[in-house]
Amino acid sequence: MSSPEKYTTQYAYTDVGNEPVRHSGSTRSLNVPFSTSVPPNNIEVEQLVIGALLLERDAFSLVSEILTPDCFYDNKNKTIFEAILELELEEDPIDAQTTIEKLKSMGKLNGGLNEAYIATLVTQVNSTAHLEFHARLLFDKKLQRDLISFGNSVVGNAFDQEMPVTDAMQAAEDDLFKITQGADKDDVQPIKELIKPALDQIELASQRKEGISGIYTGFREIDQVTSGWHPSDLVIIAARPGMGKTAFVLSMARTMCVDYGIPVGIFSLEMSKEQLTNRLIVNHTEIPNDDIKRGNLSDQQLTRLAENLGTLESAPLYIDDNAGLSVFDLRTKARRLVRDEGVKIIIIDYLQLMTASDMKANANREQEVSTISRSLKKLAKDLNITVIALSQLNRGLENRPRESKRPQLADLRESGAIEQDADMVCFIHRPEKFGMLEDDEGRDMRGLAEFIIAKHRNGPTDTVYLRFQDQIIKFSSALDHDIYASGSQILSSNMNNGMGKSNKVDPFAQDDLEEGSFTI
Repeated sequence: MSSPEKYTTQYAYTDVGNEPVRHSGSTRSLNVPFSTSVPPNNIEVEQLVIGALLLERDAFSLVSEILTPDCFYDNKNKTIFEAILELELEEDPIDAQTTIEKLKSMGKLNGGLNEAYIATLVTQVNSTAHLEFHARLLFDKKLQRDLISFGNSVVGNAFDQEMPVTDAMQAAEDDLFKITQGADKDDVQPIKELIKPALDQIELASQRKEGISGIYTGFREIDQVTSGWHPSDLVIIAARPGMGKTAFVLSMARTMCVDYGIPVGIFSLEMSKEQLTNRLIVNHTEIPNDDIKRGNLSDQQLTRLAENLGTLESAPLYIDDNAGLSVFDLRTKARRLVRDEGVKIIIIDYLQLMTASDMKANANREQEVSTISRSLKKLAKDLNITVIALSQLNRGLENRPRESKRPQLADLRESGAIEQDADMVCFIHRPEKFGMLEDDEGRDMRGLAEFIIAKHRNGPTDTVYLRFQDQIIKFSSALDHDIYASGSQILSSNMNNGMGKSNKVDPFAQDDLEEGSFTI
């Protein structure tokens, strides 16, 4: 079921007969103790809905996406609705007699739930004209009962001296999220309900000239291999310090927000909001970082600054620099960003600085990182967004010979669970940082970075080249760089130790793209 806003009446009401009465939006205090209050319900409306379903052959289709058995407070009405659901699933006609027979086969026709009661329900209905509205009233009542149950659970957990407060808060957050979503997020769906959305995605990709099915990364080379970032994916981007992890995701985030209008959230545990903002200004205006830091700007640079900052100011980019960010905090803030701002991408800089606040005191760091990575994957899936987490690499890489310093999956720091949980693991490697100014074929490697896609759950692995401009701390496409002057293909990765062939990408396969359309 979709979110409850689609099905609720959107105002508070008190049932007087069949007519809803509007209330003001002010909050009213409760003078009656919960223990003596009857949970919200409306038996009369329940009977009207059941009667309409039994009277009108095609009425069920009007409420099938709104009502579940839990929407009925009276057990008799709930049982009848369950029988109607069974008839619908078996594609049998729904009327009073077929429902009675179904209840008999279910062994539920006894006591107060008898043929006379069902006959009474049918005679109470004159018209099905207000059926959808009545169904929404019942859905509202169910939500009210769910909120009361939620509140009791929160109070009970708060009084539990043995439950850690972070566990109580997490339980409250999860339960409230389920209520606001209107259904259990783990509902099983038949394949026939999943085919059409999949075909819609294929159709969307076919309409794009570049054949990209996901969200543009801003780098043509990467998009050719990955088809963009995809919802529910956890992407790990790892490198040793100084390789440009933050510069890469800022270059990418700026392009997504400014050029494509894609809302992005950045959680930085390492750099402050002010530092990130200055980096973004340098990236966006391409004014050298040293000039921005010193405020030593020429008239031409001041003009460029004034002309370009407007588009950055209006970009849907949201930054949080809480250095003590826990998994619980991230889940809460990410849900709010997705709900209120429509954020499609969450970036975390970086994973090893996060904490898992609900871990036991005797847990080691590897267990904590494992918990964090699993939580990030679950967050991506629950919110249907892409989560991109930066990660550090082990120092062991530094001890290898110069020609063997290209990162490998085994270099991921502190936990093998990161590799296991991630849908994609990528490395940033700049050979010149290790004194490698030329590759084996004599190409000039100064200013170039390898973006190594070492794990790709839903596609090929490969290595592509990006250009890094040190003065403006910016990554950009290398497709037009001199390294391709001879028409050579992008170099294949050695990540798999010779196992299998890399899917090389022809840099000239995208000649039909407008030049500079992916510029960062």
